[in-house]
Amino acid sequence: MVSNGSEAARRTPVVGLTTYLEQAKQGVWDVRAAFLPQEYFDAVTASGGVAVLLPPQPNPEAAASAVLDGLDGLIFTGGLDVQPELYGAERHPLTDPPRADRDAWELALLRGAEERRMPVLAICRGLQLVNVARGGTLHQHLPEVLGTERFRVGGGVFASNTVHIDEGTALAAIIGQPQLDVHSYHHQGVDRLGDGLVATAHTDDGLVQAFESTGEGYLVGVQWHPEHDVEDRRLFAGLVDAAAEYSARTRVRENA
Repeated sequence: MVSNGSEAARRTPVVGLTTYLEQAKQGVWDVRAAFLPQEYFDAVTASGGVAVLLPPQPNPEAAASAVLDGLDGLIFTGGLDVQPELYGAERHPLTDPPRADRDAWELALLRGAEERRMPVLAICRGLQLVNVARGGTLHQHLPEVLGTERFRVGGGVFASNTVHIDEGTALAAIIGQPQLDVHSYHHQGVDRLGDGLVATAHTDDGLVQAFESTGEGYLVGVQWHPEHDVEDRRLFAGLVDAAAEYSARTRVRENA
């Protein structure tokens, strides 16, 4: 019994990262492939975790159940806009074309992770997906709401914004300071916050920049891109630490 528990406690946490299936070229090959910028899995491995890529699957519910059994933590990564049909809104002309395969896959993964109380970090699109899954809504084009392009300057260049973090939150414990300069690249944002979520950071215009779950389990969502700040990986370290605790707790229970 003691040996099994010790082995479980020492297990390196395995963290899944959601991806797209995109057309990609390598040499003479031009094929569909799982795609995710390297910064994401570098941040996980630098924080002590093992990174596993999770491209969309043809049978999301069954695949999610099988995949999650081998994970200790989950990161919903950035990407294109969530389908507005999922939160009952008409499509804005500037909303990205739908990617139903990824939406369905991530919703299935989130449901499974919540059932298991698996630690989750949701980044940019990931925050928006979680909000929608919890019954919230999104502003589809922030310049029409806020009158500024401050969160997406375009051309693949990240904007810099300052977020103000609420005291006494999980995010405050991770970051350890009341405000943070972040990398932004989004034109949508949280409108109505979903059920069981509480905002934990805002910009000075009042836009929600982070949230966490009010229930049990580790769920932190941020609207910015922490993977692009190689000098600050506190959010990834927080997720990996939570995944290590989940791993130890889960494996001990399985081996009891």
